[in-house]
Amino acid sequence: MKLALAQMEITFEDKTKNKETAIEFIKQAADQNVDMILFPEMTLTGFSMNTSLVGEDNNETIEFFKKLSSEFNITIGFGYVQGTTNCRNNFSVVSPQKVPGDAPTSVELVNYTKIHPFSFGSESKFYESGNEIKLFNAFGFTIAPFICYDLRFPEIFQIASKTATLITVASTWPMKRREHWITLLKARAIENQCYIAGINRAGEENGLIYSGDSMIIDPLGNIVSSLYMEEGLVIADILQDDVIKIRERFKLKEDRKDSLYCSLYR
Repeated sequence: MKLALAQMEITFEDKTKNKETAIEFIKQAADQNVDMILFPEMTLTGFSMNTSLVGEDNNETIEFFKKLSSEFNITIGFGYVQGTTNCRNNFSVVSPQKVPGDAPTSVELVNYTKIHPFSFGSESKFYESGNEIKLFNAFGFTIAPFICYDLRFPEIFQIASKTATLITVASTWPMKRREHWITLLKARAIENQCYIAGINRAGEENGLIYSGDSMIIDPLGNIVSSLYMEEGLVIADILQDDVIKIRERFKLKEDRKDSLYCSLYR
């Protein structure tokens, strides 16, 4: 799969402006024959607690990206706020679908609700927690999406990686905790032996600076592609076979160690 991460400077609570930016990113990705492009948390609004303004009961953001997915023949992942009451911080992925004889359309592959709202801040006061790990299949990968603060909870990654070969983390992660972001992304790749894609925003919002550092990390913890500070696309070709081979090789080594241990101590 040719994967792209859209590191964008989100204009706070301005869906119109952010839609324009998203369209440009999608055009660039399509021109480079990208299979799937992923955007940061709360893509069209920024990390807002103003749920009466940014929340949606009409699937506005989903329909916007479904139209673009169909138009540009590309799979798109994006964040949005579901509901105007009992709101949820969600991440959805839509993909083009061609039906013989019908006009091109797009379908939703997954809709994930953030399991761990940022309780250290005020997010948990405004958004309900999700209670389910979601998986979907695309381009030969089994993929699990998570959101920002979820990254600090390794247990859900361990559960997801029992089947997932790519785990994504859409975020609004500030620069002052930059080292945590990089270290945790690499750790999640190493301990789960899968690709990790961390999609972060750039720019400034409400006095906080965002370094971006969107990156694609391989199952051994190596950064395959990344971008610091500025807007742009992070692109890499990734192979599910890499995950399978590493997991099989590691399992073989563990089996050998177990056999040696048994022979020495039985």
